[in-house]
Amino acid sequence: MAKKAIVMGATSGIGMEVAKLLAAKGWQVGIAGRRIERLQALISQGGITCYQQIDVTSAEAPSLLLELIYKLGGMDLYFHSSGIGWQNNSLDIEKELKTVETNGLGFTRMVDTAFNWFVHHHSSQKARIACITSIAGTKGLGAAPAYSATKRFQNHYLECLSQQARMRHLPISITDIRPGFVKTDLIAGSTYPLQLQPEDVTKHIVRAIEKGKEVKVIDWRYAILVFFWRLIPRGLWTRLKITT
Repeated sequence: MAKKAIVMGATSGIGMEVAKLLAAKGWQVGIAGRRIERLQALISQGGITCYQQIDVTSAEAPSLLLELIYKLGGMDLYFHSSGIGWQNNSLDIEKELKTVETNGLGFTRMVDTAFNWFVHHHSSQKARIACITSIAGTKGLGAAPAYSATKRFQNHYLECLSQQARMRHLPISITDIRPGFVKTDLIAGSTYPLQLQPEDVTKHIVRAIEKGKEVKVIDWRYAILVFFWRLIPRGLWTRLKITT
């Protein structure tokens, strides 16, 4: 029987590519996102069988996710790729709050809904929640305060869920996926260094899910960068000019 995956944030970038690759590998895939025309265009892809328009910042998002799971006939993998962020040196409050609303509240709303669904419906075999976070959660990035802070929040929240699943003896595994800069709509038009191709990143992601990785930094260059970032003391870090 084919495994079943829900991909949240499938209307562009990494989410779209992951949905396509999972379908190509034989998964039955249900997709969700805000832009319904893109969801409808993807439904023609083999293996992508159903969709649901969902805005993760909406209070009705959990019930819509449950409806999508019902359409798909169950779920073995919940993949979360819904997020926003800006460089915001001017501290535009609307951008900061929108980022917190999507990457903090929206993230928690959807991941908790998936976790609790697995608790009540998936006791016989391993289920998995995999989420796109970022290397930006490693240290505070002054150029993107809300983005960096919410990514740190996501890293810790997923760690907590992994610990909780073990404490409660639940068959739920967590994968925290931390890419560097990926050429998606999120950074369109930028000149950031070391930009990764979405197709290559997608292969790393699906491989990490298949191997049951708990944390995956993409790619090896960013893994080295993050290693050295962690060694820098706070007092020195806050004196550095770090751009994103």
